[in-house]
Amino acid sequence: MDHVDFITEQWARERPDLDVNAMGIIGRVARLYLSYQAGMQATFARFGLNAAKFDVLATLRRAGAPYRLSPGNLLEATMVTSGTMTNRISRLESEGLVQRQINPDDSRSFLIELSAEGLDLIDQVLEAHVATQETLLAAMPRAEREAFQVLLSRAQIAVDQALD
Repeated sequence: MDHVDFITEQWARERPDLDVNAMGIIGRVARLYLSYQAGMQATFARFGLNAAKFDVLATLRRAGAPYRLSPGNLLEATMVTSGTMTNRISRLESEGLVQRQINPDDSRSFLIELSAEGLDLIDQVLEAHVATQETLLAAMPRAEREAFQVLLSRAQIAVDQALD
């Protein structure tokens, strides 16, 4: 019995007319998210990063060589506001992890590019991040992980449909 069971059993006792099955699922997903985030944040902190900085660096890295994107493309890939993205870029630039380049296709705009230091750092962090994620799921057999992936995907599709 976990904490979510405790809560849902209380509701079942107090309001037996309500089906709180969805509450149990969403409660567990929320608790999992917080647990996963705590583990990953600890990894990022070892490298002087947080999730926001990691997100920008990882987005640039997975874009492929020359590891550069427009601020608009970064916004689309990370789903934050333009003000938030500007702040993140400025901080990473001041730390020497990214640099602004004039856009060769439009000199009125610029591109954000990983610096050599930023590329080296994100490659190190990414290896540690993947290892952390593996550790967080190590107790689940491969078949369960694969089934969990399918169920989580279905859950996301269901939420997307419900919110449309």
